[in-house]
Amino acid sequence: MMERLVCLAIGYGFGVLQTGYLYGKAHGIDIRDHGSGNAGTTNALRTLGKKAGLITFLGDAFKCVFAVLLVWALFHKSHADVMPLLKLYTGAGVVLGHNFPFYMKFRGGKGIAATAGMLLSFDWYIVGFALVTFLVAFLLTNYVSLGSLLVYAGFMIELIVMGQMGYFGVEQPVLYEMYGIAAALTIMAFYKHRGNIVRLLKGTENKTNLFKKKEEK
Repeated sequence: MMERLVCLAIGYGFGVLQTGYLYGKAHGIDIRDHGSGNAGTTNALRTLGKKAGLITFLGDAFKCVFAVLLVWALFHKSHADVMPLLKLYTGAGVVLGHNFPFYMKFRGGKGIAATAGMLLSFDWYIVGFALVTFLVAFLLTNYVSLGSLLVYAGFMIELIVMGQMGYFGVEQPVLYEMYGIAAALTIMAFYKHRGNIVRLLKGTENKTNLFKKKEEK
């Protein structure tokens, strides 16, 4: 149990490093006072431009990758039989830190870029499926939120299918624990996107078009 708490703590420590917030501060603004009030990638993109959006996404994704690499270095010899589980605990810690950073009065992002980093460091099959799912949904609709929610739903389903097929090589109780973590992350993602879900149902959700040029005034 102690190693699980250590993984959560390491993840949270990396997760509180808010790329969008720090980038905004470097440019003299608190990004949470603009746009959607969120400190994540989409609001950075809309508020500060494509460069800011890319930097925010990469920073928030790779902080999870680095957290998982640290956990792997600490536990891959002593806990090799449960490394997939420890990776998930670490990823969950990063998402929690990203969504609820203590020094920002727990007002962070929605955890999607951090989740992308978790998938990237967890399994290539899963990240490939997630990437295709997001791109298809986003390119067809221009809704970042819809693509993000579908990624989480797909991740949950794929994890269970792969787990029951024996892909991760862990005992069934460990699989159940992994499913529980994935379910908790999925529920949190849908909760954090509850406003987006309402707007999607009403047809009033904001669209993001990466290829549209700004109109000259």
